[in-house]
Amino acid sequence: MKSLIEIIGCIDDYDPDALAVDQARAVVRAFITPVTTNERIALRAGLGRVLGEDIVSTLDVPAHDNSAMDGYALRHADLNAEGETVLRLAGSAFAGRRFDAAIGPGECVRIMTGAVMPDGADTVVIQEIVQAEGNEVRVPAGQKRGQNRRLAGEDLAVGKAVLRAGRSIGPAELGLLASLGMAEVTVRRRLRVAFFSTGDELSQVGTPLAPGQVYDSNRYTLYGMLTRLGCDIIDMGVVRDDPASLERALKTAAADADAVITSGGVSVGEADFIRELLSRLGEVVFWKIAMKPGRPMAFGRIGSASFFGLPGNPVAVMVTFYQFVRESLLVLSGRTDDCALPLLRVPCTAAIRKNPGRTEFQRGTLSRDAQGQWSACPTGAQGSGVLRSMAEANCFIVLEHERGPVKPGDLVQVQLFDGLV
Repeated sequence: MKSLIEIIGCIDDYDPDALAVDQARAVVRAFITPVTTNERIALRAGLGRVLGEDIVSTLDVPAHDNSAMDGYALRHADLNAEGETVLRLAGSAFAGRRFDAAIGPGECVRIMTGAVMPDGADTVVIQEIVQAEGNEVRVPAGQKRGQNRRLAGEDLAVGKAVLRAGRSIGPAELGLLASLGMAEVTVRRRLRVAFFSTGDELSQVGTPLAPGQVYDSNRYTLYGMLTRLGCDIIDMGVVRDDPASLERALKTAAADADAVITSGGVSVGEADFIRELLSRLGEVVFWKIAMKPGRPMAFGRIGSASFFGLPGNPVAVMVTFYQFVRESLLVLSGRTDDCALPLLRVPCTAAIRKNPGRTEFQRGTLSRDAQGQWSACPTGAQGSGVLRSMAEANCFIVLEHERGPVKPGDLVQVQLFDGLV
């Protein structure tokens, strides 16, 4: 395992006072180590969890060739190349109740979706295009051999890998595992994350504010974001700007969790004792990231726990969480797929002032006009303390590091909030 200093040494043009967003992400990804402990749980409890082992199919799904449509099963060799074919109806096949005899020359069987294909049949003609009268079925020309037939093992085949370890279990994966008859599944244990806010000015919600105090909103946004990631969370409350209290909180958090997140205390203010403490308790770097909002940030390790020191401003907490912490926690939890947030390109309807040299995350609204064309527009005031800008937005407008001003109609990148915040 490389140290944080070794990893940083591999980053070109590393500058802790102006670190590019992509450089910071690269350092974080290279430094974190995923959990490997597994547990066995009921299948339905596996939704949103990370697979702990490869899933290999123990049976064919479907178990038999079956019909993909309601119609008539027949032998393609019996059909005329030109003109319609008249076949004799030999019986019916239903899902769960097969036609036991073999189809003879010139015969067909009425078949329902999911029913086992009769012996000898290789093709299904949908019911809408045939003419049936009594025991005679007229089939038009132009049918293709094997049409509307699902082959045994077409979905899953015995001995083949179905899902790989490290994959998140969604609704489709639940159904896939159920189709193999699995009542339980092996998953990575849940990630444990401890978090607290720092600052003497912070007051608990539900209590009167003293002069100079503000309510602690950051723990509530962190709680919401961590809950959506499916973490086991440890809310340690507000820790005052006191070295002894901060040291106790950091040691306790690192002993109990896989990751520790703090908000506030990572800038250069006189009361920011956390910088000195972290230099003694772990391997931590302090960055001024070339981004807006969310410039000051700390990252590293305390004991065996990953550490993320986020800014204190409410919007900056959410932006840095989604741009750095979210993906890191998913990788820590054992995910092996690409966890990065997708970017879409749409026109921007408003001008945005920006200077090259930093990445900006503007809060915006993505909407569609009467012609069905999508576009994005900033929500207005973009200050890092204006949490309302997050509540009113449905996307980040991501302005790249080297980009300059945006004119109305220019294409911009957006990250959707749907399912995220």
